[in-house]
Amino acid sequence: MIQVDVEEVSKAFGAREVLRGVRFRVKPGEWFGILGPNGSGKSTLLHLITGLEPATAGNVRLDGKPVASCSRKALARQIAVLEQDALPPLGFTVQEVIEMGRYPYQNWLGDETADAAALVERIIAWLKLDSLRERTIDHLSGGERQRVALGKAMAQEPKLLLLDEPTTFLDIGYQVEMMDMVREWQQEWGMTVISVLHDLNLAAQYCDRLLLLHEGATAGIGTAEEVLRADLLEQVYGTRPHILAHPDSGVPQILLGKGTR
Repeated sequence: MIQVDVEEVSKAFGAREVLRGVRFRVKPGEWFGILGPNGSGKSTLLHLITGLEPATAGNVRLDGKPVASCSRKALARQIAVLEQDALPPLGFTVQEVIEMGRYPYQNWLGDETADAAALVERIIAWLKLDSLRERTIDHLSGGERQRVALGKAMAQEPKLLLLDEPTTFLDIGYQVEMMDMVREWQQEWGMTVISVLHDLNLAAQYCDRLLLLHEGATAGIGTAEEVLRADLLEQVYGTRPHILAHPDSGVPQILLGKGTR
């Protein structure tokens, strides 16, 4: 597990300010969701947390250490990123792709001191990919490809998993399967999760707390009940939704209302 502190972070590209004074803490073992309309700065915020982009102002710290002071390899041993479709070029098999997740622990010859074969086998079995291990990724369905991408991330043994809209382009069944797998992995291995999500209902079901961004600034932060309010969502998304309680979990669930833009 790892703690993430985002301290008054701003980011500008030239004269265009994408994030303005965003501040929050993600506690060790928490699943933290980042929400907001297109262009609100969600993916940029993830890039700042991974160190791919430097902040224009403010700091991001992992367990108190500034991300900017960490080497890329050191960060790769702590952070794994699962994007919409970030698999390597076609031609690699399922097992080869999962094994690529071990690169942070390898030397320049591609060797590592620990034998990761047992870990790779455990991941393949857990994700039910054994019958697909020799199949190349260009012969997989969208849901199967996302399972392989998740397996590659698992092979990194991260303390922090970042999800950038991982369920986009997946049907409902695969969306739930993907989120259930992440939650099971999080709970079994002990891991902090930060996810960018467009689906507010999935976010309410799986995230412990939510950050709602609007035009690069914080519009709301807290539990699903505190953030997914009709008045706040209307302000951010320009539509007044109907809010219902999920019959099993009781968390807010959104029914779209009439647009007001």
